Amino acid sequence: METFLFTSESVNEGHPDKLCDQISDAVLDACLEQDPDSKVACETCTKTNMVMVFGEITTKATVDYEKIVQPRHCSRSSRSLHKCPEDIGAGDQGHMFGYATDETPELMPLSHVLATKLGCSPNRSQKEWVPWSQSVSTQSSSPPNTIETVTNDEIARDLKEHVIKPVIPEKYLDEKTIFHLNPSGRFVIGGPHGDAGLTGRKIIIDTYGGWGAHGGGAFSGKDPTKVDRSGAYIVRQAARALWLTGWLVGLLFRSHTPLESLSHYLSLWTLTRLERRKRRFLKTAAYGHFGRDDPDFTWEVVKPLKWDKPQA
Repeated sequence: METFLFTSESVNEGHPDKLCDQISDAVLDACLEQDPDSKVACETCTKTNMVMVFGEITTKATVDYEKIVQPRHCSRSSRSLHKCPEDIGAGDQGHMFGYATDETPELMPLSHVLATKLGCSPNRSQKEWVPWSQSVSTQSSSPPNTIETVTNDEIARDLKEHVIKPVIPEKYLDEKTIFHLNPSGRFVIGGPHGDAGLTGRKIIIDTYGGWGAHGGGAFSGKDPTKVDRSGAYIVRQAARALWLTGWLVGLLFRSHTPLESLSHYLSLWTLTRLERRKRRFLKTAAYGHFGRDDPDFTWEVVKPLKWDKPQA
């Protein structure tokens, strides 16, 4: 059988780009909590001792932006937000992809699932919060046979014993597995001091780890009328539904969404499926938007499709 190497990356919530995603989604949640009809396109950027929140927001909510930023980034902040008149509709256009595969119970690519769990594990296994870790998982084929390379920024011995071994199933590790642990030396300066951050710069980590495809639109900071977000959610749901029919091993589902053709449909789906009054999008801003076992991720809950044969 022909094999190949495929690598997926993950970063945790302390990465500067992920900090920005979390701030943008926290602003979105604050707006929707007070005004469910809020239209939000919130961007965030950060660097040493600085956070900037900017974009377009139309809302009746009164939002304390400083209060949102401070718990996540002890710095001075500035904001540049203006109201943008917008009728109910898609509020955006583009093309979105949904993907599902039988490599894991989550119907997600194995390399992506393991990289995400490796990135999440240090925060869960230690009392002190790890401000920024980065992990890479490389699988040797599809379907996967072994994991060739595992990378993370931490002490090698502790990573192997307390992070890698509990996360990576033993069947994927063998004598050929190579562990790259701090391969370029000590990683000391992290967070916005070590690197600038920007909302929407980890869209592959947010989705399928490089498998399938991505339309290019970010999710965080956008209310559900923006099809970059809701469109990607519904085609993931469609891909899962088609896979659950039992006909497919892997599926890539694509939707092109002009403003006019699907705006009404997506608006109805947004209101019924995402339940904006109850939704908290902040929890999606780290460790991926798909393959999560959480009741708030309603796009992961699908009903199997029923095939009715056309009458002759």
